[in-house]
Amino acid sequence: MSFNLSGGAAVKVINRTAIYAMIMLIAGLGIPIMGALSGGLGVKLASPGLASLILCTVGLVISFGILFLLEGLPKKLPAEPVPIHFYLGGFFIVLYTLSITWVGPRFGIGNAVCFVLLGQLISMSTIDHFGLMGAPRSPISWQRVIGLLLMSAGVFLVVKGF
Repeated sequence: MSFNLSGGAAVKVINRTAIYAMIMLIAGLGIPIMGALSGGLGVKLASPGLASLILCTVGLVISFGILFLLEGLPKKLPAEPVPIHFYLGGFFIVLYTLSITWVGPRFGIGNAVCFVLLGQLISMSTIDHFGLMGAPRSPISWQRVIGLLLMSAGVFLVVKGF
């Protein structure tokens, strides 16, 4: 990474990286909050399924708002059809929402989110190693394996009381 501070492209890359990291840090901070709120809603409604439906509906409304306010209606459809597997991201949104709503109040938000984190480590390593679904390929190195083992150990140390 270059640190050319004369206003060149290197500064733009650093700034973009910092912005991306901050956005994802904020999103990561929201996951346990979302879990606690979702689980609480499921308990209050006595129905994790209804809570999940309501939460996904709220998400849909917000997504429509962002689409219209920031992007507007799409002016044209993609030239080629989007492969069907890309739409399965919606399945994982519902899977996470429903599972954290049901499991969180029973298992604890901390425990649930720690296992979500462990699942993310496994998934992201696999996706990056093989370059799946169009992701840039980043083969697993020994340093990465050690980092993953240390992070996994950290996850288990956090939840050792489960």
